[in-house]
Amino acid sequence: MTARFIVEADGGSRGNPGPAGYGAVVRDGDTGQIIAEAAEFIGHATNNVAEYKGLIAGLKAARELDPDASVDVRMDSKLVVEQMSGRWKIKHPDMQPLAAEARTVLPRSRVTYTWIPRERNKDADRLANEAMDAGKAGRQWEPRTPVAAVEEPPLETAAPKAGWAAPADLGTPTTFVLLRHGETPLTPEKRFSGSGGSDPELSDKGRWQAERAAEALAARGTVQAVVASPMCRTRQTAETVAARLGLEVRYEEGLREVDFGDWEGLTFAEVRERYPDDLTAWLGSAKAKPTGSGESFTTLTHRAGVARDKIIARYAGKTVLVVSHVSPIKTLVRLALGAPPDSMYRMELSAASICAVQYYADGNASLRLLNDTSHLR
Repeated sequence: MTARFIVEADGGSRGNPGPAGYGAVVRDGDTGQIIAEAAEFIGHATNNVAEYKGLIAGLKAARELDPDASVDVRMDSKLVVEQMSGRWKIKHPDMQPLAAEARTVLPRSRVTYTWIPRERNKDADRLANEAMDAGKAGRQWEPRTPVAAVEEPPLETAAPKAGWAAPADLGTPTTFVLLRHGETPLTPEKRFSGSGGSDPELSDKGRWQAERAAEALAARGTVQAVVASPMCRTRQTAETVAARLGLEVRYEEGLREVDFGDWEGLTFAEVRERYPDDLTAWLGSAKAKPTGSGESFTTLTHRAGVARDKIIARYAGKTVLVVSHVSPIKTLVRLALGAPPDSMYRMELSAASICAVQYYADGNASLRLLNDTSHLR
């Protein structure tokens, strides 16, 4: 499923030309939630230059989240919208290179442009003004930490029992019980098994592990919803647990495992022998991709963060079983701890193991459990 984003961008100049800045937000196309922000003071420039720079920054932010996404750009600049849509010619020499740069960020077929009135572009306008204020104070704009989620109607579920979701001073947190899927035939051989491979089923041992996890989670009695990666092994694990809990499974694309490209099905030793340079680069940088069509951990971080925020928005204050894979679960743990990307290589995550993370209303998170396998003994 292709991700869909909404980019809202704006720019301003106090004097036109004068001290100028831009702002842009990226929203999740399904929930409307802001998932990325960008702003910058650009010095002495016109309104139109600032607006184009805001557009470029918004498109680049969307590309960082998912380079294959489709994007609906919404701006209150009639000039930029009409010029980028191809209905108006671009005559001004300052605008031509900016428009050309904007067209190179994402393929034209995946970007649409819509004019909106200024009152519907308040977030981008606010960021542009924050950037200009920062420039006036002799500094650059700095992002704030997390963005508010869109409210949804409360789900009619029972209040959580004692367990992971204990009350806190900041109100009841949203609790993720992170369950890695059970073993597949590839697991004991430690072969790369991502979203670009054969999508194996659970082995007999994996099905046994899923049953044991279901028993343990039913005994706790705190899980109120189940969300899972749509891959076969996570579907089978989630459905086993959900059946025991009397719940339905909701699937979330952002929880898929990384695409390991040409490494799919290979062991670490085989990858090191066949693709030594690519493996070294991958181990040294979160932006590096496995050989071929592989996906970087930077891209995974963005989509896992989007999935996390969507789940928190939908199940605020609830305890949610999140059934996923090694890399997405480690990523969520890393983000909760504020740890660097290479910390993922220092975490052990066994098949059918359980982690737990709580998310609070002020944007903070707390790791409550890591790699618990006591239910498998």
